[in-house]
Amino acid sequence: MAESAASVAATSEVEPDLELVERFLAGDRGAFEQIVLRHQDRVVRLCFRFLDSHQRAEEAAQEVFVKVFRNLDRFRGDSQFSTWLYRVTINHCRNVHAHRSRRRERDHVSLDAAPVREDGTQRATELSDSAPTAEDELLAEERLQQLREELEMLDPLWREILILRDVEGFSYEETAAALSLAAGTVKSRIHRARTELRRRMLKRATRGQDRG
Repeated sequence: MAESAASVAATSEVEPDLELVERFLAGDRGAFEQIVLRHQDRVVRLCFRFLDSHQRAEEAAQEVFVKVFRNLDRFRGDSQFSTWLYRVTINHCRNVHAHRSRRRERDHVSLDAAPVREDGTQRATELSDSAPTAEDELLAEERLQQLREELEMLDPLWREILILRDVEGFSYEETAAALSLAAGTVKSRIHRARTELRRRMLKRATRGQDRG
């Protein structure tokens, strides 16, 4: 299912997404297979960030590409295809999350894995801890779980911005485009979201010290 980053990058240079879209709309079903191969890893990873389950992420990603297959004629080329695809992915994850919330299933965002750039290299994750030493492993895991829980309590839009910007490593512009917001809105809201998340974590730490 996966294709190497070097292979994807080489394919991208030869044939841009827009050309593949045009080929597909002209009746070339093989072009859609190339689109899936090029973007499936990032889509699965985004789904995993929001749904925190490899199985649910794989299922959601498949559903995303079914939606894309059925609605690709709606892509007008006003933005990059990847941006349009990420919007579809985020909206689908919102729906899955809302459905799970209605069923009162516990949910939290995955922060374990470091975000990966399109070329396959990893970016630093601002919210998650560095790899813990053996001595600190249990403490780090407990703190990560606390961070997940507090992140889940944030305003949904703040949560999405933090996931895309700080966890997945999107730029401000990419985050804004994926969420259909102005870049200035992302910058102002992410500051407030980070401040609120830090406040919550500090409050939790203070409570833990009081109990100790």
